Amino acid sequence: MSSQFGSSERVLVTGGSGFIGTNTVQALRLLGVAVLSLDVKEPRHPEHHALFCRCDILDWATLNKAFVEFLPQIVIHLAARTDLAERGGLKAYAANIEGVENMLKVVREVGSVRRVLFASSKLVNKNGAIEDDTTAFTPDTLYGQSKVLGEKIVRARPPACDWAILRPTSIWGPWFGAPYLKFFKAVAHRTYFNVAGCDLQKRFGYVGNAVAQILAILQCRTEQMNGETFYLADYETTTIRLWADEISMQLRGKRNPSAPDWIIELAALGGDVLKSLGMAEPPLSSFRLRNLRTPTAETPLENTMKILHELPYSQEEGVHQTLEWLHYSQTHTN
Repeated sequence: MSSQFGSSERVLVTGGSGFIGTNTVQALRLLGVAVLSLDVKEPRHPEHHALFCRCDILDWATLNKAFVEFLPQIVIHLAARTDLAERGGLKAYAANIEGVENMLKVVREVGSVRRVLFASSKLVNKNGAIEDDTTAFTPDTLYGQSKVLGEKIVRARPPACDWAILRPTSIWGPWFGAPYLKFFKAVAHRTYFNVAGCDLQKRFGYVGNAVAQILAILQCRTEQMNGETFYLADYETTTIRLWADEISMQLRGKRNPSAPDWIIELAALGGDVLKSLGMAEPPLSSFRLRNLRTPTAETPLENTMKILHELPYSQEEGVHQTLEWLHYSQTHTN
């Protein structure tokens, strides 16, 4: 593959109306690449309607029709159920399992695809237990289990073209949703408090950097990417306190207040109660608090850093762009 996308490239993005998908479609659009976005939901970005085709990846006939008509050369498979609500058991995450099987089948049958990326998740391993061996798994959520099964399907029956697996970490930025949209809004509305135990080094990823990593992987040599696993994350670690304070400083020129541990732990227990009563994503829960207090700095990024040595955005720049988008989003939805 050439080092630059040509105007003749045809790129199909599944899950193109999702968070990372929206940013990926926009980046490809700005490069002048022919792009088709497949999703069950309408585009989040108003400029993407002309690139959009409604498609459920579990609906073989519709999926096959979209591929046959577009004949993509590159596929970025991002479509998935990503929430941790876990309602309906593992079968409710069929998009992450049967959806992968359908993608492999359609890539195999259409025959135009030269390169395909399959999005998995860092949660194939529980937080704090990332393995160097990419086929060793320790998921502690149904979502993570579903992504493990998706990876195993790809590795057991890989496509007859260049392919790789992506494992996004905790990605944030414009067009995001829960939980980090709530995090930004809590800081903006002065309802966020720094918490003891949240000063551990963490690995997050600004979405602009994640998209740059995806595009770099798509353009690298076959021997650099074929059959490999790539984590998507910023190369510099941070802490939740530093990140939250950066948001607050850009908004109002001062850092966030702190709260005693017992208040935060009580709020987490309250979130557990709300979850037991049916709330899918309470603001805080014991599970989320435990994740907040788990270091995640040891994400294996060696493969990714070999492909893209430097990232385009710092945390400060990412926060600035996200706050600008939040202002845009609130202005155009109110």
